[in-house]
Amino acid sequence: MAEATHKVVVALSGGVDSAVAAALLCEAGYAVHGVFLRMHEAAGEGADPAADARRVTEALGIGFDVVDAGEAFGRVVDYFAAEYAAGRTPNPCARCNVWVKFPTLLSVADRLGVRLVATGHYARRAQRDSAAALARGRCRHKDQSYALFALPPAALERLVLPVGELSGKDETRRIARRLGLPASDRPESQDVCFIPDSDYRAYLARRAGQAAVRHDTALAPGPIEDMSGAVLGTHDGYAHFTVGQRRGLGVAASEPLYVTRIDPDRRAVVVAPRDGAASRTLTAGGACWQQDVPERFDATVQVRYNHLGAPARVRRIGDETFDVRFDEPVHAPAPGQAAVCYDGDVLLGGGWIEA
Repeated sequence: MAEATHKVVVALSGGVDSAVAAALLCEAGYAVHGVFLRMHEAAGEGADPAADARRVTEALGIGFDVVDAGEAFGRVVDYFAAEYAAGRTPNPCARCNVWVKFPTLLSVADRLGVRLVATGHYARRAQRDSAAALARGRCRHKDQSYALFALPPAALERLVLPVGELSGKDETRRIARRLGLPASDRPESQDVCFIPDSDYRAYLARRAGQAAVRHDTALAPGPIEDMSGAVLGTHDGYAHFTVGQRRGLGVAASEPLYVTRIDPDRRAVVVAPRDGAASRTLTAGGACWQQDVPERFDATVQVRYNHLGAPARVRRIGDETFDVRFDEPVHAPAPGQAAVCYDGDVLLGGGWIEA
């Protein structure tokens, strides 16, 4: 990240990653303005991330705004519940980035006459064939580029990602302590920001009947079956399960079983030993390509946030769909998650797993 005198709008969550992103930009000579996007009520007693974000801006001596994005975020909440009702595994962070966070942040920047925007994501800006590209963060186990795959190329041209160059969370916290930032020891954020205690099962139960999706069906009892159709037990709602899940199945077996498929029409959860949960192929839709790619190409394809990625052959089917054939079977690609394609560390694009 070269020194500059450019202006930049930084999304501040109240956490240490975005605080350090803002601080690094200040040190690099940018004129920084912080923005907190209020998308939902704070999850957790006494939590006030907007106040935490304000304290960061006061420590850095930069401007600050709170922007209400709650109406737009309602789409993410409805999507989250609808995906579980349909027997899929939602990815609310990736959806929020493209539906809410970045459109709102870019809109604020436009209103202020600022071209650049920044976040605290562990990912990097790169160049590929003279065009802006997104690359994995230096710290592989903290890399968050997967959740940014659906950003359009026009957004990449305006994006700055300071913490993606850091070695990991320990270095981020060291920088925060060195600068005396109030967020330096704030705990890691929870997996799903709008669900208290990450108890999505209780959250879905509270939403039952509130939207035009089958919450009642998704939380109704049904069979747990093996791949031959034999009933091994019953469950109290298929929304409590995701493809690839091993723990909490509630059935006894001589070897560990994994969820391989959810059939919402029959309310059935299908399980199998680990080998039965693996797949060598998948089909994805809703494709977003950040880079130009041919009809067929080799790539490393990542199928969930904590997946390292696996070598595969990708075939585009029109503009919106592609299929993937892995060199070796991959454990439990889940419908609803993203399949994201990389060339080395550079993100090419991806789509939503359909089958």
